[in-house]
Amino acid sequence: MSTDKEKTLHSRILGDIEQRILTGEWQPGFRLPFEIDLAAQYGCSRMTANKVLTQLARAGLIERRKKSGSFVAQPVAQSAVLEIHDIETEVRSLNLPYRYQIEARTRRKATREDRAQLELLEGGPVLDVSAIHFAGNRPFCLEHRLINLVTVPEAETETFEMLSPGAWLISRVPWNAAEHRIQAMSATPDISAKLEMARGAACLVIERRTWGPEGPVTFVRFSYPGERHALVARFQPGG
Repeated sequence: MSTDKEKTLHSRILGDIEQRILTGEWQPGFRLPFEIDLAAQYGCSRMTANKVLTQLARAGLIERRKKSGSFVAQPVAQSAVLEIHDIETEVRSLNLPYRYQIEARTRRKATREDRAQLELLEGGPVLDVSAIHFAGNRPFCLEHRLINLVTVPEAETETFEMLSPGAWLISRVPWNAAEHRIQAMSATPDISAKLEMARGAACLVIERRTWGPEGPVTFVRFSYPGERHALVARFQPGG
């Protein structure tokens, strides 16, 4: 039977390791101390250390490899294909701290490519925004977005300092139709550098268009490291 001291040590060790993983201090692939080392560090039994590591493995935070030790697991995010939500939701689902930074923000007259991506019948002003989203200390996703300033004129003066472009649009602009396009591609030098991945490695790219009552609202392209992202869709047979 576990003593009160063992239970207290179990909670302390568990909390310490969880904090190091969730804050990014221990990155994916980091090898944790062995059971015998944890036991010596905290003055507990190897059984208590083993129970902590087993609980962390069940929670998906670490991987236990026979003869090799325990390693911080590589988080895999899931995007719901048929839903529209903010990137922050995906990151929070991994129990990781979230932040983003705006890389570029340009207002211009729509080019031919802009019109094709937004499905505009004629030219008009658009806002071109690029951002990087982070999960812990690692880049999680690269966002490139066009916003139609004809249907969303208030975006022209928005700095996106408080809310990311996607979160801002979800909270401010109603939409009544959306289209997703999903593809795999090799990372370009720019994507590789910004997402800290090998040049030419596989990326998962999700493109989305949305429309509102007044016409096209936005076109966005999300680029994810392929090995760290998955897609999920739930649906029912049509009636």
